[in-house]
Amino acid sequence: MSPTDEAALQSAFDAAIGADERIEPRDWMPDGYRATLIRQIAQHAHSEIIGMQPEANWITRAPSLRRKAILMAKVQDEAGHGLYLYSAAETLGVSRDELLDKLHSGRQKYSSIFNYPTLTWADVGAIGWLVDGAAITNQVPLCRCSYGPYARAMVRVCKEESFHQRQGYELLLALSRGTPAQHAMAQDAVDRWWWPSLMMFGPPDAESAHSAQSMAWKIKRHGNDELRQRFVDICVPQAEALGLTLPDPDLRWNEERGSHDFGEIDWSEFQQVLKGNGPCNEQRISQRRRAHEEGAWVREAAAAYARKRAAAPSNEDGRR
Repeated sequence: MSPTDEAALQSAFDAAIGADERIEPRDWMPDGYRATLIRQIAQHAHSEIIGMQPEANWITRAPSLRRKAILMAKVQDEAGHGLYLYSAAETLGVSRDELLDKLHSGRQKYSSIFNYPTLTWADVGAIGWLVDGAAITNQVPLCRCSYGPYARAMVRVCKEESFHQRQGYELLLALSRGTPAQHAMAQDAVDRWWWPSLMMFGPPDAESAHSAQSMAWKIKRHGNDELRQRFVDICVPQAEALGLTLPDPDLRWNEERGSHDFGEIDWSEFQQVLKGNGPCNEQRISQRRRAHEEGAWVREAAAAYARKRAAAPSNEDGRR
């Protein structure tokens, strides 16, 4: 491609971004835009399938059939979210096998939040309220992402995540209004999950390596700090309604800003978890590798069946 042709394509891409138009798989796009999308969508997809583990741990120990059914449906939803997102990434020219290989080898990341243990049943509620609530805050703007397949996948993901958030809130409400021991268990779960949930939005904008460019390309619509503040302002009145306390002595309403001030986040903990030193990093990735290896026969059988179908002669009506 000549420099003139590439300049014309870049100009057309820039004009589409500036006009808030969608970029589709067959459209020309800069290599950096493609690479950024692959990194972000892959991390999102990996987070969905790794995120199945902490809650699946409680399916066999749910306190009632109703709770068991709700939790099974949620874990199933997360698997579906991973499917949508891997499919969106594949439209950028990367294979699912390549993405999973990078996950299993540690060359691609997933959300640090899933490297924390679920110690009690109340953790299932805290994950639904806080973790899924943070995810919704972060992901709803992605429905307007400049890349079409990612934006469209996020519409359904966000609808389902909103149910997960409500289910978590309802579970915590039941515990909070239960026995003193149940209330204490709910409070303990919120104490442990609050700060990791704030870390889910990523480092401060000034320290984020990708935020500025992602926002310029309209992959992201808001900075990490803005989304984190929005999440805090949403959670404070919800915590009051739950009768639970958020574990931050510096949390208070700032009349001048019209938002809540909150304490400093321990970013050293965030970095340690990212480096693989969190409570459950090795457990999560080992279980993921094992599940992938044990499922190899299913993938091989599906591929063999697809080859057989493709090779079979079809009838006049198109049936094989």
